Amino acid sequence: MSSPDHEVLELPGFVLESGAVLDPARLAYRTYGELNADRTNAVLFPTWFAGDHHANEWLIGPGRALDPREYFVIVPNLFGNGVSSSPSNTPPPHDAAAFPGVTVRDNVRAQHLLVTGTFGVERLALVLGCSMGALQTYQWAVSHPDMVARALPYCGAPATSPHNQVFIEGLRAALTADAAFDGGRYGTPPAAGLRAFSRVYAGWGFSQAFYWEETWRQLGFASLEDFLTGFWEANFAGYDANDLLAMLWTWQHADVATTPGMDGDVKRALGSITARTLALPAEKDLYFPPEDEVRAARYIRGGEVRVIPGIWGHLTGGGANPVDAAFIDAAVRDLLSE
Repeated sequence: MSSPDHEVLELPGFVLESGAVLDPARLAYRTYGELNADRTNAVLFPTWFAGDHHANEWLIGPGRALDPREYFVIVPNLFGNGVSSSPSNTPPPHDAAAFPGVTVRDNVRAQHLLVTGTFGVERLALVLGCSMGALQTYQWAVSHPDMVARALPYCGAPATSPHNQVFIEGLRAALTADAAFDGGRYGTPPAAGLRAFSRVYAGWGFSQAFYWEETWRQLGFASLEDFLTGFWEANFAGYDANDLLAMLWTWQHADVATTPGMDGDVKRALGSITARTLALPAEKDLYFPPEDEVRAARYIRGGEVRVIPGIWGHLTGGGANPVDAAFIDAAVRDLLSE
């Protein structure tokens, strides 16, 4: 299956870790560039929370680190994001609030079927991703160590920390408190819940310094209220509430230590990684702080951490700030050149 800007891999009878079955699961993806004859130039670049393949395109293009003239870039969409299988596009019995919990490993397993089955790729030159894309990057490196030559997670971690889970719980509570949400069986979007969700997110996505210095003016906003409504509320206004909750569930349950065979031991999981790993946390990320990556790197052979300096917080990874974008681009180039 395909649409004007992406393709869809149908996976009949796709059994999730929970035991629920999506029949079929639909993995939406887009590719950039051409796969070379020996299939050695493939790069996997999973999406992040509430982003689709377009959100990754700032790092892809001629003259950029992921130049499609050199690399074959595969961007799979996260389950729950409204493009791949999600509450908003799945028929009964798994529609809307009945959509089952999908883990990061469920996403990685579907992506593995895409990479190996559709493209015949046995080894990926690089797996990289931001935020929830970083969670997937770590899981790829743990689940398929022989397939991942290099890993570059940025603005992320190998597991969702307790503090991060508290943030997620705040988002969930704000969204579902709207009476219009109706247990996920709403007829019209829960607009008040989506606004509340957006404003909770606003306090976490950027750093305190970003607001102290009124950096939002660089994005074209004249006042703080203008920024909250024109940036944050506008960003989430078009999303399906159940899709947001599905992605939150995936995010909250991410942990490489729960990989089969790792017995809940994060050190063991990270120690199994053989990929050359370069992690890029953002200096003032409020929910994936640099400490997460520094701690993880201790257990990865050859693991390296480069902190992205600046005040853009978690949104450092979005590519909107040219200085941050250049730092990430340079790191990707460095890793691919090794």
